[in-house]
Amino acid sequence: MLSYLNHFKMRYLNEKGQGMVEYAVIVAVVVVIGIALTGENGTLSKGITDLYTAVFAKANTIIPK
Repeated sequence: MLSYLNHFKMRYLNEKGQGMVEYAVIVAVVVVIGIALTGENGTLSKGITDLYTAVFAKANTIIPK
């Protein structure tokens, strides 16, 4: 009975596919960020520029000069 338990532990509790799952999660996050930054006119560069402008405009209002 103990050999069956060891067999199932070795077969189902290994970390063989962990790297591929992490890679897929990273790719999915990059895709979601890319879609989120596309902005109103559908270009990624415009979305990045808008994000950059918004972040620094907000920082200028929060940080006193």
